[in-house]
Amino acid sequence: MAGGDALRALLRAANALLQQRRYRAALAVLKGFRNGAVYGAKIRAPHALVMTFLFKSGSLREKLKSIAQATYTHSRNLAYFVFTYKGLMALQSQLQGKKIPFHSFFAACIGGWLVFGENNPINSQIIMYLLSRILFGLSRLAVEKGYVPQPKQDPFPLVAALVWGTVLWLFEYHRQTLQPSLQSSMTYLYDDSNVWHDISDFLIYNKRTDSK
Repeated sequence: MAGGDALRALLRAANALLQQRRYRAALAVLKGFRNGAVYGAKIRAPHALVMTFLFKSGSLREKLKSIAQATYTHSRNLAYFVFTYKGLMALQSQLQGKKIPFHSFFAACIGGWLVFGENNPINSQIIMYLLSRILFGLSRLAVEKGYVPQPKQDPFPLVAALVWGTVLWLFEYHRQTLQPSLQSSMTYLYDDSNVWHDISDFLIYNKRTDSK
């Protein structure tokens, strides 16, 4: 009974602390770290699971270890980045007395350099994911600000054509320039579909595993 009372008292104290306005910025940094870790794990775990079992060879233990490592790395990096970004945002706002647009750019640049600066497969995928969305975002912003005239027709079909045309040209003639997981996906779709021996590896399997 005493243990339950102590726990309830501890929870009340924690809730009271969370309501303190003077600690709000620091607590937001801590929750940002928590959310970064959780979101990174949610995003990476299913992706790593699918890609590992589709395209990687090795024992079940090796595959599970690879999935766990990729998930941990993504989760850790995103948690560190959010922590760094929000911490620097709070610091700049405190020093200047207000929040200005440059604060966001500067804080994210520092976080990106420190956390995502290492050129590895996980960071590379994240940067490419962001880059594609940045290009779309900047294009929309340019139209909103009047720097680029509003298109008379939806430009998306042209963008789709150019993106697919470019990526397949790179795959066919400059494959080494593409990211490894994209190479694996495209090899499965466009190269492996050129090879079969009988009905088993035409419809059921992608490749035969026996020595027929």
